[in-house]
Amino acid sequence: MTQLLDPPTATSPTKTRSWRPTPDRTALIILLTLTAAAYLWTLSESGYANQYYSAAAQAGGESWKAWFFGALDASSSITVDKPPASLWVMGLSVRLFGLSSWSILVPQALMGVGTVGLVFAMVKKVAPWQAGIAAGALTALTPAAALMFRFNNPDALLLLLLVGAGFSTLKAIETGKGRWMVLAGALLGFGFLTKMLQAFLIIPAIAVVYLIAGKGSFGRRMAHGIACFVAMVVSAGWYIAIVELIPESWRPYIDGSTSNSLLELTLGYNGVGRLNGGDYGGLGNAGFSSSAGILRLFQGVSGGMVSWLLPAALLLLVTGLVALRRSPRTDLTRAALMLSGATMLVTGLVFSFMEGIYHDYYVVALAPWIAITAVVGAVIVWRDRDNLVARITLAVAMAGSAVWGWVLLGQPNEQPYDALRWTVLIIGLGAAAAFVFADRLTRRAAAAVLATAAVTVGLGPAAYAIQTIGTAHTGSIVTAGPYEGGGMGGMGGGRPGGAGGGPSPQTQNGTPPTGQMPQMPGGGMPDGMPGGMRGGGMMGGGAVDEELAEAVSTNAGNYTWAAATIGSQTAAGLQLETGEAVMAIGGFNGTSNSITLEQFQEYVANGEIHYFIAGGGMGGMGGMGARGGSSDETSSASEISAWVEENFTQTTIGSSTVYDLTEGAA
Repeated sequence: MTQLLDPPTATSPTKTRSWRPTPDRTALIILLTLTAAAYLWTLSESGYANQYYSAAAQAGGESWKAWFFGALDASSSITVDKPPASLWVMGLSVRLFGLSSWSILVPQALMGVGTVGLVFAMVKKVAPWQAGIAAGALTALTPAAALMFRFNNPDALLLLLLVGAGFSTLKAIETGKGRWMVLAGALLGFGFLTKMLQAFLIIPAIAVVYLIAGKGSFGRRMAHGIACFVAMVVSAGWYIAIVELIPESWRPYIDGSTSNSLLELTLGYNGVGRLNGGDYGGLGNAGFSSSAGILRLFQGVSGGMVSWLLPAALLLLVTGLVALRRSPRTDLTRAALMLSGATMLVTGLVFSFMEGIYHDYYVVALAPWIAITAVVGAVIVWRDRDNLVARITLAVAMAGSAVWGWVLLGQPNEQPYDALRWTVLIIGLGAAAAFVFADRLTRRAAAAVLATAAVTVGLGPAAYAIQTIGTAHTGSIVTAGPYEGGGMGGMGGGRPGGAGGGPSPQTQNGTPPTGQMPQMPGGGMPDGMPGGMRGGGMMGGGAVDEELAEAVSTNAGNYTWAAATIGSQTAAGLQLETGEAVMAIGGFNGTSNSITLEQFQEYVANGEIHYFIAGGGMGGMGGMGARGGSSDETSSASEISAWVEENFTQTTIGSSTVYDLTEGAA
């Protein structure tokens, strides 16, 4: 094993046309098979996972218009608050296989398998295949990855595209061919269509690394960089152009924007607003996660989800670059380390200091870059093990990982990993001591130390990942590892089971988990909380009342929308339960002016909406200014609620307050 970590010797090139089971191919197949098995294990227990995106996938499976624009309902009243690339994948899956938990979530798991394979391919370009296996395994076992590759948020597709862009950049540096930079740009463009500006966090690393390490003259490298940029603009810009140029009456309202504009959504809510919190009317990150700061990624839920190897990766990044300081400009190993390290640093710093809404699961974007940086850096330093500084660096990195793993494994209140944390600490410190004498070890002894170190650093994240895989996750805000929650009640954040949403989040000593809002038995907003019309309703993520679902489904084909309600979370749950289009007034939290009172009145007059369901998720919070609206104006959702309450007869179906809009004024 140790000789394989040393620089490879030159061999004459050979060509083969037939596939044969070499050790590296066999190991890769085993890795990908195990990854697929882990990510697919009991996958359907999470039901529709995030009902918000599942409802949009359902709509896309029924209507090509809804599919193209990423609309929440088949009648295309409003989009989700992200561009639709991830919904395109799920929508096509629903069309092919029908609506189910599997058709929604299997594509996410397969994206995880693809990401692990690309990580292996990147590392194998600059290190032995065993290092590639280690990097791929560490990526797969990162708790955040075990969570998000079994969930239907856009992060799974985004990470696959970004790692693909990184691989294409290394291929361009290796071959000197500009078409690989064009491919990288195209992948970045579709990354933008997946989660907007987050896809661009890798751009500084790609640009700097290719300009430094690319083959040919500086002018040639600049030309390839410009081609990459043009490909990115074209692959993202075609969709933006269509949405911006098409008449607003022909398409759904763009949720998350204040002016029904995809560009405004990009620069506002999903852009600057994420960094400074300004798009949230002063709400900032309250109630969602830890406060901004340099330690955000090392503490609380985020720490346990991704930071196991982060300290070692930072140390090995610096040491590895110093060790390669005299390498040729085009050295591929240094380019790979710079690419992964720079992406890790830029992404980590943005996540650490962003003052807008930040969710702990965002850290999945760091998983492959931490793994690649740590493994490639370790290989570089190991090759220089005759140097005392290199051996001390390896020892410090190993000891630091063992101590940090010990700390993270001790964070859960019930400390279910007490025995494991001491095992990791003791064996890890022993491996660290052995690294100090790495130049004196026999080949077999060195191989044993390397294997022990690799297994030890993976034990902690593997324990969290196994716990994550064995737990159902539903709602909008989810976490990995042994944590009880940390999200807005009713929008997930806990770990409820059940297919289709499951019960409300778990409680601790009779109260919601930290950071969560209380929830009414019927799912509606509790008294004292901002809300539209009271009287039950459903908060997204809760179970849908069967009596209400049956009523909404009755004669639904006679209406454009079988029902309307405040907030996308409520609408999504009812839509998934009934299979009928439900209008989400006000978008995600009911504050977007997605439809005016006059437009709503026109739909009612034309008999296009059957029921109005009171309550809903976060409806009527027009004064908060979180996703449209401002503190000085009343949201259209509040106006519509008041108009319905004044002009139609209130009835109760199941536990929900309902108004039949086809029966005329009260």
